[in-house]
Amino acid sequence: MILGLPRGGVPVAAEVARALEAPLDVLVVRKLGVPWHPELGFGAIGESGVTVVDEEVVAMARIRPSEMEDVIRAESAELERRVRLYRGDRSPVPLQGRTVIVVDDGIATGVTVRAAIEVLRRRGAGHVVLAVPAAPPRAVEALRSLADEMVVLKSEEAFFAVGQFYDEFPQVTDEEVTRVLSEPDGELTSVGADGPFVRSCDIDLGSVSLMGDLAMPARATGLVLFAHGSGSSRHSPRNRSVARRLNEAGLGTLLFDLLKAEEELDRSNVFDIGLLADRLVETTGWLRRQPEAAGLPVGYFGASTGAAAALIAAAKLSNTIGAVVSRGGRPDLAGSRLADVRAATLLIVGGQDRVVLGLNRDAQALLGAPSELQVVPGATHLFEEPGALERVAVLAAGWFTRYLAGVAAEPVGSETPIRLQLADP
Repeated sequence: MILGLPRGGVPVAAEVARALEAPLDVLVVRKLGVPWHPELGFGAIGESGVTVVDEEVVAMARIRPSEMEDVIRAESAELERRVRLYRGDRSPVPLQGRTVIVVDDGIATGVTVRAAIEVLRRRGAGHVVLAVPAAPPRAVEALRSLADEMVVLKSEEAFFAVGQFYDEFPQVTDEEVTRVLSEPDGELTSVGADGPFVRSCDIDLGSVSLMGDLAMPARATGLVLFAHGSGSSRHSPRNRSVARRLNEAGLGTLLFDLLKAEEELDRSNVFDIGLLADRLVETTGWLRRQPEAAGLPVGYFGASTGAAAALIAAAKLSNTIGAVVSRGGRPDLAGSRLADVRAATLLIVGGQDRVVLGLNRDAQALLGAPSELQVVPGATHLFEEPGALERVAVLAAGWFTRYLAGVAAEPVGSETPIRLQLADP
């Protein structure tokens, strides 16, 4: 999750979010300026009721408590105004357990960044990265213990102002902040009549709560859930690239985390195909209850061990899932359940991924559904070669468009959970 500090940090954060293909939001903080020298901060306030005070500055400037209270009152009103302006009626994006990169256009004293990090800690962020183009060495040293990681491009002793490190450093307006946040790569925004509406989801499965990003184009003709073997579909650049192509084809997509961050640290969970499949089934049921999904046919896009989970889930929901696509996946790990799959299945493998190609051929022979094996010439396991991933996206869009059309959306039933615990090969 990328969070920009307004105003100047938001355009910088937007570039980071675009490069990492990660969702963008805003975190509002306000400097508390010395009454007779507003540019000198004696503290900062942030969302969630955070207040940070630099006692050294307070003592040096001899600020009386009543004067501090006046400044805090005025800046609190401005903070609330900006929160309403930038975020509207929506709640802050849930950050529990997430990796959060907080971005500003630069650091002078670091007091507003201290407030921002405190906000993130209160909201339960799992890993906080502070990223700025420029900061003085003293501020970097003071902040290093507060963030889990820091990225600072320029840190020079001859530091006079943030603007000295920019060729152009114009004042950023509220209008520019709201415009940047409403662009396609922003989170929870409508991106135009022909683009998808994206919202961050807290997928409550009872025993566990998972994070997801649901993108719905206007007049969607179907929905595709992404199952990634490493647990996180939301942050996979390859999955996001394919999802965008599916959105352009009129299909909704749900990129979500099959595993929580702490679960993913245990490598055995990545190969617990039964666990992944059960969660995919439960998430399908959750999705059916969302108003955006009413009546839409559903398909699965699986990668790595997520492909096996997708096939098992499709077997368990045989009257519900219309199509499955596997990208460089391990369908062989679905074992005997391959024969129970009724959803039309497309297996996509790189021509240079020879071991996985052989495993996919063996699995295809066991499938009980219409299937095809498409080999992308010259591609390796991650489809990093020029044009390889684009070919995957085109094949997937064509398959889902073909096989989800006319598939009735039926209620998701229950079935006794299965467990296929596999060793890490």
